[in-house]
Amino acid sequence: MTLADPQMPVARKGPWLPRLIASRRFQSWAARFPLTRRIARKDGEKLFDLVSGFVYSQVLLAVVELRLVPTLMAGPLSAADLAKGTDLTADRMEILCDAAVALGLMTKKRALYRPGRLGAAMQGVPGLEAMIRHHGAFYRDLEDPVALLAQQKDTELAQFWPYVFGAAQAEDPEIARTYSDLMAQSQVLVAEDTLARVDLRDARTVLDIGGGTGAFLRAVGARHKKPALHLFDLAAVVPDATAQFAQAGLSQRVTITPGSFRDNPLPQGADVISLVRVLYDHADETVAALLSKIYDTLPEGGRLIVSEPMAGGENPTRSGDGYFAFYTLAMQTGLARSPHKIKQMLLDAGFSTVTDQGSSRAFVTHVIEARKHAQS
Repeated sequence: MTLADPQMPVARKGPWLPRLIASRRFQSWAARFPLTRRIARKDGEKLFDLVSGFVYSQVLLAVVELRLVPTLMAGPLSAADLAKGTDLTADRMEILCDAAVALGLMTKKRALYRPGRLGAAMQGVPGLEAMIRHHGAFYRDLEDPVALLAQQKDTELAQFWPYVFGAAQAEDPEIARTYSDLMAQSQVLVAEDTLARVDLRDARTVLDIGGGTGAFLRAVGARHKKPALHLFDLAAVVPDATAQFAQAGLSQRVTITPGSFRDNPLPQGADVISLVRVLYDHADETVAALLSKIYDTLPEGGRLIVSEPMAGGENPTRSGDGYFAFYTLAMQTGLARSPHKIKQMLLDAGFSTVTDQGSSRAFVTHVIEARKHAQS
């Protein structure tokens, strides 16, 4: 018997308020009564947005694929003008642009379109357009969400992020470049929010584990002149990382050690270690082993910085539980964890002081800092 089975008995007991709200008679009354009709209308709009969400995201994808907002940044254009050079007729372009106006991506006046507030803001978010294009694979994985939850299907995201299955899965330099480029673009905002929450000016050496081509370390190097920088990641990303550190003028400050935290010893000598969007890529047993390894590597007084989007725990969030929990599920090894769970895992690994540094933008990242003290 499934939840949709008409033979399933309807529960008559339980909290009275949900049962009242579910009543069609009550909904009709609430939609007419002056004191409740505004709430009823808002609830209806929210439900419609949930139903329409996929359509909205596909409108966004079409706008990005056709580069409409960057084109409009140069000046207002008609639908016919925007259709030139595309496979769309003017009337179909108008349908897309009007949908974009409805979503706040554009504005419309006298049949001319301009960037809307959200569309303009999108241009200033590094990596956002690349992430939107990348979401095609994620949406295909979500085509049957129950099968995904039941682990009954292979996923495209597991193929896109092969490193989560071990170093051997990510040896191809071209494959590594694809996911490293996306990771680097998305980590610009992560680095910005992380460094707003932790002070690394007095660090001697910052070791970034699993840092890809080094986006976070380059941000550290640009902000603080003192710390030496040390990147530890798979051999496949080393050539691009080397080039990007050189381009940033940081070659003399950085050491790059190829290796896998699963299979190889961690580099020694750092007083600060960072894990930026690393833990949520992996299962609990992998994370526990890594945290213990880091604890053993750090000197007394050393710090570990964990920065990644997190679930809400007792208070689920849209970004952590409604998005990242399913994204990591589609990766087939990951898990979005609450700050409370991560703090407990850090304490279990031996860290004596764990501080939740909070979040500036929960959909970007959340920061936790742990410190190693001498055993009493």
